[in-house]
Amino acid sequence: MRTLPRRAARLMTTAGAAALALAVVSASADPMTYDQALSRAAASAPSLKARAATTASARSLVIAADRLPDPTLDLGFQNFPVTGPNSGSFTRDDFTTTTIGFSQTFPNLAKRRARGARASADVGIALAAELTEARRVRLETALAWIDLYYGQRRLKQLDLLDTSLDDLQKTVSARLASGNARPSQALEPAQLRAAIADRRAEMAAVVAQACTRLARYTGDPDPDVSGDPPSFDVDPVKLHANIDALPAMRAQDASIAGANADVRLARAEKRPDWKVGVSYGRRDPRFGDMASVGVSINLPLFAGKRQNPRIEASESAANGARFDRDALRLELIAALDADLADHAMHHERLRNARETLVPLAKRRAELDRDSYAAGKLDLGTALLSTLALAEAEVEALNREADVARDAVRINITYGEELA
Repeated sequence: MRTLPRRAARLMTTAGAAALALAVVSASADPMTYDQALSRAAASAPSLKARAATTASARSLVIAADRLPDPTLDLGFQNFPVTGPNSGSFTRDDFTTTTIGFSQTFPNLAKRRARGARASADVGIALAAELTEARRVRLETALAWIDLYYGQRRLKQLDLLDTSLDDLQKTVSARLASGNARPSQALEPAQLRAAIADRRAEMAAVVAQACTRLARYTGDPDPDVSGDPPSFDVDPVKLHANIDALPAMRAQDASIAGANADVRLARAEKRPDWKVGVSYGRRDPRFGDMASVGVSINLPLFAGKRQNPRIEASESAANGARFDRDALRLELIAALDADLADHAMHHERLRNARETLVPLAKRRAELDRDSYAAGKLDLGTALLSTLALAEAEVEALNREADVARDAVRINITYGEELA
């Protein structure tokens, strides 16, 4: 078999890689359901990877937090003469010694345990920050999906209205031909189409913005949505019971644990630390070698002006952390209650739109169309009724989107942590 030239082989390899990349992009460009969008965001958001790295760093620090310090290697000379008849000589003086030794510091056990507790609390703080960021990414992705979903539905509603104008345009043309309509009435459908075009432009901008936000979190360069939106239901009792498990509360609990560890560490400073050293001294063979063992103990004798102020400061910080937790809990409960009130209000507005406003607008548009067809109503009034129906239907979609956004925000912000 004839071998392809190297350049041709490289071109084929490049083409294959491009085709593979295009296939990957095409696969990721498939419409996403709500759950798929959340899964993609959780897997690809760089901010989540950054928080996970911070948590891993904090976990690594726990390993070393309560360990003993590294031992120390001691090298030196002792009793080297610098004056007198033996100055500058290592051998003429029987006290000159070359030493090598090791020393090890032993911080008191309470101090080591407090340092370990502090490091563990830092892990809790980092983990809470990771969970908080995960919820933020999930919420932003969910809201972008909701906005894109309802934006597309509103655009379709405007398309239906634009299509419905064709029947009115035919009626106007027929009445103009028979002499039963003024020539200026032929312009009224076009004016309404222009108004619809303005609304379409506004809605297209909303859809484009939602696509940009969804692409940011999912990594899909041209995102689209499919399937149904999530449930609108919320469980106030369950949400209230979950307040203490929220990432913000867990971060506050970790901060309290860290403050308590600082108190223990400050108190441990009143206990002495130990240092043990062993050395071996080498002298001239005529005089013999020497070995030394020593123990050093630090003496916290002036606690009133050293350790005690630090203890009081750390205790005050710990009390402040506990009060901050109480304040945060009340704040979260108040925010949840306010969000639930908004959700109930939006539910009521949606029910009113579906059961009253849209049916009335639809019935009025039908009656005005019939009146116009019978020659009992001018075209302008009939067109305004048609526009009012479209506005009522779009407003119903707006209200449904408000309910969906409320439910998503409440359930993600205050709900249980996902496995």
